[in-house]
Amino acid sequence: MSLLWVVPFAGILLSIAVAPLAVPRFWHHHFGKVSAFWATVFLVPFAVAFGVDLAAREVLHTMLLEYFPFMVLLFALFTVSGGIHVRGNLHGAPALNTGLLALGTGLASVMGTTGAAMLLIRPLLRANDNRQHRAHVVVFFIFLVANVGGALTPLGDPPLFLGFLKGVDFFWTTRAMFIPTLLTSVILLAIFYAVDRHLWHSAGETRPAVLDPTPDSKVRIDGKINFVFLAAIVLCVLASGLWKPGISTTVAGSTIELQNALRDLALLAIAWASWHFTPRKVRAAHHFDWGPIKEVAKLFAGIFLTIIPAIAILRAGSSGALAPLVALVTGADGQPRDAAYFLLTGVLSSFLDNAPTYLVFFNLAGGDAVTLMGPLATTLTAISAGAVFMGANTYIGNAPNFMVKAIAESRGVRMPSFFAYFGWSVLVLGPIYVLLTLLFFR
Repeated sequence: MSLLWVVPFAGILLSIAVAPLAVPRFWHHHFGKVSAFWATVFLVPFAVAFGVDLAAREVLHTMLLEYFPFMVLLFALFTVSGGIHVRGNLHGAPALNTGLLALGTGLASVMGTTGAAMLLIRPLLRANDNRQHRAHVVVFFIFLVANVGGALTPLGDPPLFLGFLKGVDFFWTTRAMFIPTLLTSVILLAIFYAVDRHLWHSAGETRPAVLDPTPDSKVRIDGKINFVFLAAIVLCVLASGLWKPGISTTVAGSTIELQNALRDLALLAIAWASWHFTPRKVRAAHHFDWGPIKEVAKLFAGIFLTIIPAIAILRAGSSGALAPLVALVTGADGQPRDAAYFLLTGVLSSFLDNAPTYLVFFNLAGGDAVTLMGPLATTLTAISAGAVFMGANTYIGNAPNFMVKAIAESRGVRMPSFFAYFGWSVLVLGPIYVLLTLLFFR
């Protein structure tokens, strides 16, 4: 297959990257049509060139074994986390802000970066609504809670769940990513504390908290039953990775294993239970709506379809049309260059969606989970770290980034422009990436 088959995949990713900023009104109303357009641009020529039967089998395989499980997990996490509301008011001193960021970073690998970000961004903004300087708090929140914190489990960030679906063990990710994630988180929290403390003192914000425009009230958590549902989600995903009964069925050439089917059904049941048992007033206070998950579902349907030829070309390796890319990440001895995998995965994840980017480089490294967890473990770690960490580099690198920015601006925070934010990431995150490369991916 020639590189022309990759045009629809590149088209949908560029649309996601550019359209929300260039034509926000059009994108808000027509993103589903844009996704369908690029899927059609791929599917129609593919069916003509290779036959309707093959096209139908590829579509069913992708949707049943990859897209559907992916969306079911996101849907369950989104529904459950949306039923937890933190009310009350804190005062945004440097120590408290650092503690909230640390808490969110830890929660991100349990409830997903989107769930943790949506749970804590509003309490954090309320705590700092009397501060003169607030944008930096949100910037570091995006760095840590919306990205870095999701690196420890397949629940944390969509790229890692795609790896789990491809056969990566649940706790392999935790073991492999623990030290890089801990180091990155500690450095970022230390930098944030120093910056926040400096700005806090320089603006004279050590004055009594009576200047806080939000009335004092005790911090309470509503919708606590959803913590039980979060635990149930973790158990379901973990069980599907550990329990292998060897029972499966075949649908149009695609093998559906019993443990995976039961996991997805259980996740849907958990989402229903969360929606049914969480009081409506809790979700209303949390400003919960289905818009974000609908957008993700429509866009990723197009992404999963248009990525089919890209993966096929990558599987051809050095004999395929993407041989130059293979050469960039492969040494003269035929072994992968971990630093190149880390940096290239990260650079693309900064400007494109990090989930399909992870999938591209996962397949570029061979696509065999057993090998990637064994002899090529550092390569898979490099791909995972690049996809998760460097999604923080821009507002469009990871879905929660732009959502957090929009919420902050709606609360009166003057957030950095697209390029100013990128400058923050280069200045703060760039040296950390260099350090990670030298320590783990040389």
